[in-house]
Amino acid sequence: MLFHNGKLKVRKLEKEDNVLLAKWLSDPLVLEFYEGRDNPFDLEKVNEVFFAAEDEEVKCIVEYDGNEIGYIQFYQLDDKTKKEYGYFTENVYGMDQFIGEIEYWNKGIGTLLITSMIKFLIEDKSADRIVMDPQKRNTRAIKCYEKCGFNKVKLLPSRELHEGKYQDCWLIEYHQ
Repeated sequence: MLFHNGKLKVRKLEKEDNVLLAKWLSDPLVLEFYEGRDNPFDLEKVNEVFFAAEDEEVKCIVEYDGNEIGYIQFYQLDDKTKKEYGYFTENVYGMDQFIGEIEYWNKGIGTLLITSMIKFLIEDKSADRIVMDPQKRNTRAIKCYEKCGFNKVKLLPSRELHEGKYQDCWLIEYHQ
């Protein structure tokens, strides 16, 4: 386990979690903002994408009240990405996440997850800043992130190919 906060627990991804990821990443409601409804995952694709040995991300499962409900990953930004975003000497981490069990949406669990991950990255990884790049149209997620202390830094036009169309994203950051 990486950390817990009350009923919330975050642990590293295990091979057996591939079934959960395939379930979540084949749900059109989850895919609307994560990967795209035209890009569903089966077990084979999950194994290829999430269990590649060379990945830099630390991949984790989110549990709430003893139930596996979602996914979160974090990673230290490489020098090229830091330069692109305008960071140079700072220790900057990125993160991506989704709650895959839709009955857990709109219950404050996303806010708890984000604030808990912020605390973990600052205290355990000495992060100076934490960044994400949500799609501009994902207003529900952006509202959650802003509630957790993230601020919009700049618009990233045509940043992400999603369902056959390039979407604008926001570069958002958290720093103390």
